[in-house]
Amino acid sequence: MKAKQDNEMNRRSFLKRTALAGASICITPMFEKVAAAQNVMNGKNVAPVKNPVGMAAVREMRTLGSGNASLTVSALGFGCMGLNHHRSQSPDEKVSIRLIHEAIERGVTLFDTAESYGYHKNEILTGKALKGYTDRVFVSSKFGHKFVNGVQVKTEEDSTPANIRRVCENSLRNLGVETLGIFYQHRSDPNTPIEVVAETVKELIREGKILHWGMCEVNTDTIRRAHAVCPVTAIQSEYHLMHRMVEENGVLAVCEELGIGFVPYSPLNRGFLGGLINEHTQFDPTNDNRQTLPRFQPDAIRQNTRIVEVLNAFGRTRGITPAQVSLAWLMNKTPFIVPIPGTTKLSHLEENLRASEFILSPEDMNELENAVAAIPVVGSRYDALQESKIQK
Repeated sequence: MKAKQDNEMNRRSFLKRTALAGASICITPMFEKVAAAQNVMNGKNVAPVKNPVGMAAVREMRTLGSGNASLTVSALGFGCMGLNHHRSQSPDEKVSIRLIHEAIERGVTLFDTAESYGYHKNEILTGKALKGYTDRVFVSSKFGHKFVNGVQVKTEEDSTPANIRRVCENSLRNLGVETLGIFYQHRSDPNTPIEVVAETVKELIREGKILHWGMCEVNTDTIRRAHAVCPVTAIQSEYHLMHRMVEENGVLAVCEELGIGFVPYSPLNRGFLGGLINEHTQFDPTNDNRQTLPRFQPDAIRQNTRIVEVLNAFGRTRGITPAQVSLAWLMNKTPFIVPIPGTTKLSHLEENLRASEFILSPEDMNELENAVAAIPVVGSRYDALQESKIQK
C-alpha cells in the first residue's frame, strides 16, 4: 500500500511539468520508499514510524477509497479545528504548532481543516505547522459554506463552481501547499446539483490542485450520483458510540459497496466521551459551539454521563481509558475507517494514538455496543438549523 502511495506522490512532479492529471503533496525520501517496498513484500501494513518501541504512535496505514481514488494514510488522523476554533481557550500558536509536529513524528499523516474554521484562521495555523513537513503528510480542507465579507451566511450553502474554485485557491494559499490531499464538500447545496460539484472537483484533480475529494453528511443517493461522475475517496460524517446514524441510513454500507473510505469527525463526541466534561463544565461563550448544542446542556450532560461510565467499566478491565475505548471501537468496526480526533494537549494526543494498538474481539464489540445502546442518548447533536443541513 505504501508503494502505491509513493506512485501517487511521484505523479505530482510529472503533472506540474506536463499538465496531466494526478498529483500529490507527498514525495517520500528514498530510504522510506525502500522500507515501504520491503513492508509490502513482507505483507505488512505498517507506517514508516521510527519511534522507539513503547512510545505512543500510530504504526498502521489504511487506505481510503479504491482504484485511482485510493489514498493511503495513517490509521488515525488529526482534526485541527479545535486548536483555535470552537473549543474554548486556545493554546499559544507555538504550542499548537509543536503539537502538530509531535503528531507527525508519531506517524500521523492525515490532517483535517476547513475554510470555515474561523474563516481561514485554522487553515493558516495548520499551514504554519505543516511548513517543512508537506512531503510527509496529506492535508484536507473543505468548501461549500457561504460567506459574505468573511461572515458565514448560516441559512445558505454555496457549492457553485466559482465558489469551489475560489475556496480551493484560498485553501492552497492559506496552507502553503500546491495540492490538497482531500477536498470535501462541507455541506450539500440544494441549489447546485451534485453532478455539477463532482465535475468541478474532477477538473481540479486534472489541474493538480487537489488529489482526491469527498463529501460530508450526505445520503446514499448523493454518494452514488457523485461517485458516478468523479470517484469519491472519503465520506465524512459524525460517528461515535452516541451517534451511529451512518449504520442505520446505509451510508457506511454504500461506502463499503463502492470502495469509499469513511472519516468520522468528532469521534469522541466533541470531547464528551473522553470523560472530562460534566454538568459544571464552562464553555467559552466567544469560542465554543458546544454551549449552543442541546446535547451539551447541563441536564443532558448529567444524564449522558451514564454512557461514559459504561466506557469506564468496559475499559477498566482492559487497561484502557474511555477515549481509547471509543476510538478503538471505531477502528475495529471496519478497516476503511480513519477517525480524526483533535486535541490541544500532548497527553491526549498520546492517549488517542495508543487507541490504535487495541484489538477488540467481536464479543468485545457486541458487549460494548449493547451496553451503550441500553442507555438513551439525551439531547440532539445540533440545533434545528444545523440539523436541517444534514441529508437524511
